[in-house]
Amino acid sequence: MGFFEKYLSIWVTLSIALGTLLGYLLPGLFDFIATLEYQKVNLVIALFIWIMIFPMMVNIDLSKILEYRSSPKGLLLTLVINWIVKPFTMAMLGILFFEVFFVDFISIEDSKQYIAGMILLGVAPCTAMVFVWSTLTRGDPNYTLLQVSINDIILVFAFAPIAALYLGVTSIEVPWDTLIISVILYVIIPLTFGYVTRKFLLNENLDKLNKFNKKLKPFVVQGLLLTVILLFGFQGEKIINSPFLIFLIAIPLLIQTYGIFFLAYFFAYILKLPHRIAAPACLIGTSNFFELAVAVAIGMFGINSGAALATVVGVLVEVPVMLSLVYFINKTSSKFSAES
Repeated sequence: MGFFEKYLSIWVTLSIALGTLLGYLLPGLFDFIATLEYQKVNLVIALFIWIMIFPMMVNIDLSKILEYRSSPKGLLLTLVINWIVKPFTMAMLGILFFEVFFVDFISIEDSKQYIAGMILLGVAPCTAMVFVWSTLTRGDPNYTLLQVSINDIILVFAFAPIAALYLGVTSIEVPWDTLIISVILYVIIPLTFGYVTRKFLLNENLDKLNKFNKKLKPFVVQGLLLTVILLFGFQGEKIINSPFLIFLIAIPLLIQTYGIFFLAYFFAYILKLPHRIAAPACLIGTSNFFELAVAVAIGMFGINSGAALATVVGVLVEVPVMLSLVYFINKTSSKFSAES
């Protein structure tokens, strides 16, 4: 393990503190960075995510994708968790906490907003960051691509009706430009460059590929740390000025994230999935497509709404939580078969 990887938890903690402090002291700087977006997709964040996922894309061998037709269990697990279990549990936890447990701390109107934000997070499975989590857990890059691709196809058709069902509205305006551009930025472009690099620059040579991976490995972690700094910097003022509210919103989100993971982890063990498939299968459903959730929350309820705040808190909670789960998966990898 490299220097950055060995002490990753320390660097992430420092990045969270640094991002929060900078966001509070230099709000103008982060407001400016926030304006560097296209169709509500922040281009700076996109760049950092691209740096993180590009090395994994180089490891994808498109010619082997069809070989996984005989291994549908990992894909089935991801789809059931993402589209049947996760939206329901997120809505139920939101109602339980904000309409029962927190009724003395938060008004009814604000509670509805926070529940709505949680629901939007629950209906948006991860597209980009899952490649990072898969890389950190030594997941199968080809299978991860297959899982993400099928999730994206379902997302196009299922996001609006499922969100509408749980929000109790008849229609929901999905920012299609945000959805399409996010898929292009986070999947199609890095996959294309990865394929060209593997095919024509490395000539499918495994020795060259291993050396290439070793050189780029530090950039994956550095891209992650820069992303953490930016995400927490964007919300630095809110975190410092309203810590108790952030704390309350984070509680059901933490329970949801860990609960969904361990549910998927349990069934991955029961299904006897190999580690390289089980790891990303558990993490895809646990992580969220936060760009889409935030964009929809802002579009439906406004940038200063409770729904938008809840989706942002989901982003803040996700990175440190997912890193803890990555650590747990790597520590317990021996519980799963090593066969790919």
